Amino acid sequence: MIIPAIDLIDGQTVRLYQGSYEQQTNYPQSPQQLRDHYAAAGAGVLHIVDLTGARDASARQLPLLKQLMQQSPLPIQVGGGIRTETDVTDLLDAGAQRVVIGSLAIKQPALVASWLQRHGGDRIVLALDVAISADGRRLLPSHGWQSATDVTLDDILAQLIPAGARHVLCTDISKDGTLQGPNVALYRELVALYPSIQWQASGGVGTLDDIAQLKSAAVAGVILGRALLEGKFTIEEAIACWQNA
Repeated sequence: MIIPAIDLIDGQTVRLYQGSYEQQTNYPQSPQQLRDHYAAAGAGVLHIVDLTGARDASARQLPLLKQLMQQSPLPIQVGGGIRTETDVTDLLDAGAQRVVIGSLAIKQPALVASWLQRHGGDRIVLALDVAISADGRRLLPSHGWQSATDVTLDDILAQLIPAGARHVLCTDISKDGTLQGPNVALYRELVALYPSIQWQASGGVGTLDDIAQLKSAAVAGVILGRALLEGKFTIEEAIACWQNA
């Protein structure tokens, strides 16, 4: 499915280039306008990232997130700086279909495993952002890509699939925000290695052909952010491409 994304800083729609807060682009459309537009076009799920909360958990935009989710005409998965089970339950109680867990899955996989077991694999998305090393390992930097780790994607999946992990949003960070094409080969490999996972592909999508290639790689969904905001194609064209690929 096509999953449009809205990134929020202080209530405003933004995009970061390769995760850098120093390379921020602001867009005039409000998150409410975008949500309703994407829903009317037939998007299956909306992906919202609270970048304010990701940088400072005490500044989480929970009132805005509640408003967006409780009035939403389509399911929403939401993430950004989730560090405690209270964060998870607050967002689920506020109306989130799924909560997106990023850095914590790398730093404290046993804790996230307990959440998967408690809430179920269909209520949590693991956001695992990949940096491909020179020797081909799928490394997972954390905290908005600011902290390098030696943890690999395969390490984390080995721990979290047995706990019930079902949805993984995987971004090749070298592609994110570039519009230069996704790493289709990466997703083909991951789908083959981990067929039980519903893979969400993110990063680099700039053309409808990119969407068709990802569909052929058998991912479950494609996250679209900058390409929609900058008019590379419409949400309607993206959905039609996905359906017809």
